[in-house]
Formats: sequence, structure tokens, C-alpha cells
Amino acid sequence: MSFDLLLRNGRVIDPAQGLDGVQDLAFKDGKVAAIGPSISGEAAEVSDVSGLIVTPGLIDLHTHVYWGGTSLGIDADDFARSSAVTTAVDTGSAGPGNYAGFRKHVIEPATARILAYLHVSFAGIFAFSNRIMIGESQDWRLLAARDAAEVAVSDPDTIIGIKVRVGRHASGPTGIHPLTVALQVADETGLPLMCHIDEPPPSYEEVVDLLRPGDVLTHCFRPFPNAPLAGDGTVKPAVQRARDRGVMFDIGHGKGSFGWRTARGMMAQGFAPDVISSDVHALCIDGPAYDQVTTLSKFLPLGMSLPEIVRASTETPAKAVRRPELGSLKVGTPGDASILSLQEGAFELEDVLGETVTTDKRIFAEGCVIGGKWFREAGKVPA
Repeated sequence: MSFDLLLRNGRVIDPAQGLDGVQDLAFKDGKVAAIGPSISGEAAEVSDVSGLIVTPGLIDLHTHVYWGGTSLGIDADDFARSSAVTTAVDTGSAGPGNYAGFRKHVIEPATARILAYLHVSFAGIFAFSNRIMIGESQDWRLLAARDAAEVAVSDPDTIIGIKVRVGRHASGPTGIHPLTVALQVADETGLPLMCHIDEPPPSYEEVVDLLRPGDVLTHCFRPFPNAPLAGDGTVKPAVQRARDRGVMFDIGHGKGSFGWRTARGMMAQGFAPDVISSDVHALCIDGPAYDQVTTLSKFLPLGMSLPEIVRASTETPAKAVRRPELGSLKVGTPGDASILSLQEGAFELEDVLGETVTTDKRIFAEGCVIGGKWFREAGKVPA
């Protein structure tokens, strides 16, 4: 059998299939064609990835990639090349009033796959910069339930959920009520919801009490105030109840939403995140979030194993967006794979409060395959 691309001798970590070992991986016609210890056959291109890690294409469940359309957007393809992310899920950069532009000018031309949570606010997150910071959920007039429902069902291939932001900064005087509106849109369309939370009000507990199975609470390891931990270091009962009924907890690092103290406390209580995401945008791409692989690396010193970390950026986010085929390297699935390295040294990793932890291991991006073809920075992976 002949293939378009054959990766040889990589450490394949595919939690969805229970795989962790040296395997070959072959692609043909944009899909995974074969996986096994020693694949026979010819290929148009063969790359030896010995010593490197091969995973299903990394999914970053929280990004902002409406470049040029919003002040917080970054370029999705540049991000894919530098962070080995093959699927970027944009979380509410666009609302029903400007989604058409997002699709035409960003999603369709991109090589990286872009999926979207549609914002319930008419123009999405429209005033987010170093100089201007206006919470879009603060104004009732912008909450566009009918428009959001119509647009969400118009593009089921790309729009995978509804987004809302609540908290002192995002919703201010409207409090928790934008979440109520967004939940109605999610219910009307049959889609899951992702909810941002920042400082109170509303409280962390009030927010998670309203979320349904399959909904995502992002910024789940945020620092005080509105941390998931009580003052005595235990997980707040409402947080545990939400997990027990199927709410998903996503890191969403960003500029202000990951604290080492919170993370240590949650992990000590046995409460690991379901999903690890970067919340990369224009104000955190140069720190403290940087990218997806840097965010993933922060969970090595917190005690998560490499396969657990990979699962939190492949299999689980694929389930969250209802695209399980994106979270595995099973034969016949889309031909996306991420090539990573795990390097040893002394690496400083900061949180959003400026606390730095030095770890002896760090994950680096070495390249990615999208649709069965290399999509990488020049010279990153040996041919």
C-alpha cells in the first residue's frame, strides 16, 4: 500500500485508543491510514520522528483567533505552526452580528481547523485591548438571543456551542443574568455552553450551579477571588456537585485565570482539570500564557502524567465540542497529528500573579500534520 506521509518511530500517545509506545503512523487522502509498530509500504514522504512524541492533533479549547476582526485576535495558522495546535476553538470572539466576517475572512482561508463558540452578545468580544476594556455582557441591549440562535444553527459544521462571559469585569451591573440568556439560547439550539467567570459578583458557586452536563466552565483554576477552593483549601461543594453531574472544567489560562496556588490546592484535592487550554489572545501571547504547549507544561510539576495531559488536549476537548473523531488517531479519522518533545532542564513557568515555578521538564512543539500533510515551522522536524 502507498501512503502520502509516513511518520516512523515516534512515541505515539493516543489516550482514546489506550496507546503509549513506539509506533509508525501513516496518512493517505487527508486521513489516518494506518498505525502500528512497523508499517510496510511506500510513501511519498517519510519522516523519522525517533525520540519525539506523536499525539492526535492538539485541540486548544479556548482561543481567540478572529485576527483583524477583533482587537484580541491572533493568527490561527501562525499559532498552529508554533504550538502544534491543529484545531483552535474560538470562544466568543464573534457574535451573531459579525460571525459572517469571521467565517469568510478567517475560518475559511485558514489551514488550521477553527471551530467556534458563538457569543450571545451581538458583536462578540469587541472592546478588549490594553487601553479599552469594556465587558460586552454589561449592556442588556447587546444580548441577542434570537440572532444568536438563528446564526448558531445556520453553520453546524463550525459553530459547536454558545459562549457567555459573566463576572465583575465582563458583566458588571447585569450580574449573572447574561448566563440565563445564554442558557436559553443553548437550550433552544441543542448546543453546549461555555461560560467565562472572572471576579465576583456573581460567585463561582452561583455560576456552576446553573451549568448543565456537557457545559464548560472555563478559567476553572483562577486565583482568589472566585477561586474554586474554600479558604480552608477544600473544593467548594458546588464545584464538586457540578463535576458529578457532568459539567466540564477547563483551564483557559489567558491573562488572568491561572494561579499556581489554586492549581496546587485543586490537584491536592484530586480535582484535575478535564481540559487544558491556553485562552491565547493578543494580550497574553507574549506571557503569561504564551501558547498551548507552555500551558500544558505547567501540569507536569502539578503531578499529571504526560498521557493525562495529552488526553486533556485531545480526547476530552473533542468530546466537549462533540467531534470525537478529532481526539484520536484511529484509522479513518481526520489526518491531524501533533509532534512534540519532552525536554529536560530548568524551565521557569509563571502564573497570572507573577509566581514562578521552576520545573525540570517542559513540552515543546516540533510540528504538526493537518489533513495528512506537514504544517510546520521550517527545520523543526527531520525529514
